[in-house]
Amino acid sequence: MFKNGLLLIFTLFMVAACATDNQHAPLTNLSDIKNHLIEYKNSGAYESDIKAVTHEARLYIEIQAHQVPRPALVLDIDETSLSNWPALQANDFGWITEGPCKNLPQGPCGFKAWQALSKDEAIAPTLGLFKAAKAHGVAIFFITGRDESLRKATEKNLHDVGYDSWQELIMRPKGTTTPSATDYKTPARAKIEAEGYTIIANVGDQPSDLAGGHAERTYLVPDPFYRIP
Repeated sequence: MFKNGLLLIFTLFMVAACATDNQHAPLTNLSDIKNHLIEYKNSGAYESDIKAVTHEARLYIEIQAHQVPRPALVLDIDETSLSNWPALQANDFGWITEGPCKNLPQGPCGFKAWQALSKDEAIAPTLGLFKAAKAHGVAIFFITGRDESLRKATEKNLHDVGYDSWQELIMRPKGTTTPSATDYKTPARAKIEAEGYTIIANVGDQPSDLAGGHAERTYLVPDPFYRIP
């Protein structure tokens, strides 16, 4: 499903991890991996790979939306609907949650501070999927790991880039954590179903966005930049 850019990155990691005849293969230099990630993003291959996934989701939604009562689409936000690329690049792919974000394009840049700025760009293929689903009468739910302290900023950001008239934005209660995002997102989807909706598609960039059921089909968009358990 993913194209050559993501395949190249995956191959680099596999080569770094493999060992034969009790001899470890040379490790790929971390700076080289980061450069490949930047090239993957800037070349357009990253967006193209996302488009391939959202196209499959769109084809299914356009058919299934008319086959079930109260169809729903669940979307993750970060690296699925909105891009944190300026913060990711400023932090050299480090994960910095707290602290200010005042020196862009230089780092450090705390992710919460960055998200509070409401400057994320839309991930275009996902925005296209959102609009197509709406056109077919599908209710759209965002389920995000962002906590309630970022609600106003997140709502503003979504509206500003073209995500309008969704059904609900579901966020973590402020200050709460779970061992895995699955532990939070799965019950959220179950609650949507309990309200009478049929979740025909669930789209996210992390396996933990999709695990746990409560969706007819799941679609994983590429994210080689970080992993959330």
